[in-house]
Amino acid sequence: YQGLAGRSTNEILQLYAAHGQQMKLQRSSVVTQLHGAIKKRLKQDLKSLHSFALELSKDFQRQSKTCLYQVLAAVQGIQLQNEAMQMFQIKAFDLEQSLQEVTERYEKEKQKRKALHNSLIELRGNIRVHCRIRPLLPFDDAAGHSVSQDRQRNFSEKAAYAADDETVLVKCSRPGHASVNKTFQFERVYSDLESQDAVFADVAPLLTSLLDGYNVCIMAYGQTGSGKTYTMLGPQLEGNLAFSTEEESELGIIPRATQEVFRLISEKPPGSYWVEVSVVEVYNNEIFDLLAKDSYGGVFGVKRDVVTTREGKSDVPLLTHETVENASEFLHLVNKGLQLRVTHPTLVHAHSSRSHLVVTLTITTVVLGDNFGTLWEDEQTSQRFNKEAFCTFPQKMRDNKSTSSSRASSPVQLEASQMKQVKTRLQLVDLAGSECVGMSGVTGAALRETSFINRSLSALADVLGAIAEQRAHVPYRNSKLTHLLQDSVGGDAKLLVMLCISPGQKYLTESMQSLGFGTRARQVQRGQVKKKNFPVPSKGK
Repeated sequence: YQGLAGRSTNEILQLYAAHGQQMKLQRSSVVTQLHGAIKKRLKQDLKSLHSFALELSKDFQRQSKTCLYQVLAAVQGIQLQNEAMQMFQIKAFDLEQSLQEVTERYEKEKQKRKALHNSLIELRGNIRVHCRIRPLLPFDDAAGHSVSQDRQRNFSEKAAYAADDETVLVKCSRPGHASVNKTFQFERVYSDLESQDAVFADVAPLLTSLLDGYNVCIMAYGQTGSGKTYTMLGPQLEGNLAFSTEEESELGIIPRATQEVFRLISEKPPGSYWVEVSVVEVYNNEIFDLLAKDSYGGVFGVKRDVVTTREGKSDVPLLTHETVENASEFLHLVNKGLQLRVTHPTLVHAHSSRSHLVVTLTITTVVLGDNFGTLWEDEQTSQRFNKEAFCTFPQKMRDNKSTSSSRASSPVQLEASQMKQVKTRLQLVDLAGSECVGMSGVTGAALRETSFINRSLSALADVLGAIAEQRAHVPYRNSKLTHLLQDSVGGDAKLLVMLCISPGQKYLTESMQSLGFGTRARQVQRGQVKKKNFPVPSKGK
């Protein structure tokens, strides 16, 4: 500004204009330089970005190809696996079909073998023996016995198993000795998981023989507390010796057999049948009639005796036979008889049966004499005869029930000139259990009962031994039990022994004794069981 002093206004304006122009040129030069620098930098960045994009694109393509190859390999692997799976499924299906065919052939062969075995049993008169292993129960511990904890633990272990449906496996072990496995073969073996239905399914075919003219006997044998009464009758009511009929799936052989017998009778061709029942117990080697009535109609046990008839058959004179028309009446009578059966608590079983129970179902077939054993030729005659037989005979028997034995009022005696009869018997036997006194802990009267029980069971084993050895003398009369069952055991009936054993190590000795009894019973050959044939009709007719 000092240099502007003394200058004119125009000069000053010109100087300002020149200075402004110079400044403008400087700014324009800076902007141009800056623009060039920015443009250069942008080109470099763009070039770098382009290079990076190319590299990224190449890397993406490489990774895409790698992933594609992996996907293709995975797809091929899956296809191969699917093909392998299909081949495996085809092979598995073929193997399953082959297994099913082999199983079917095995079952058929098994059934054929059983049929041939049953035929052989029929021809030889062998005793059928089935074995049932009950489950472990709460009272199977060592309560009541002073033993060590280790032994108490061993007591609760299982020693008997069902290896298959025909084999019992027993693990015999003693302290300080190696365990030994023993096997026993029977016609049928039931595991602890098999139901009452399964047991009766194998018993039912025998009942058909009953109406074909054969006597049948089914008896349960085993130690006390092994499940004999449950198998034969079913669960017993608490505080009551009667058995419950509410749970049909739990019913035992006796009620089921009765229902089956009446079902078979209802399906039979025209004929005349009536059914009588008797219930006896063998207690302390004495026979008691559990259906006998006093003068007031009350049921009380009356002592009876067993005799041998002229024909060599066993019979109980004056034994009460009640006529029944259906299974309900039968079960009612059996329950009444069970009220009188002797029981006593022991350390092994709280409701131990102290007597042998024998329930006998007698089926009498009545037809006209000349048509005996044949189907009715005249349907109207058949219907008339059936009506008279079922309506008249039971009524006559009811009218004569005041007598001590229903046999005294037999319809055959009333109509002997017009009719003929065939009697077949189904004996259902619940034997008292063999027991070790040291195990059961009984004293006094119960000890005496145990003695009689064991002696009668020993007598039964002696009888079977004598028959097996074909001795000239068979000691039936050594016990009232064997004398009563003489006909059934001696070969006049198809006999099935249902062995009942406890699985616990605690009862190993008793279980082995029962299995030994069953093994010996299987070997008994009594000769072919006799069938009560119907007489051939008269040729003149």
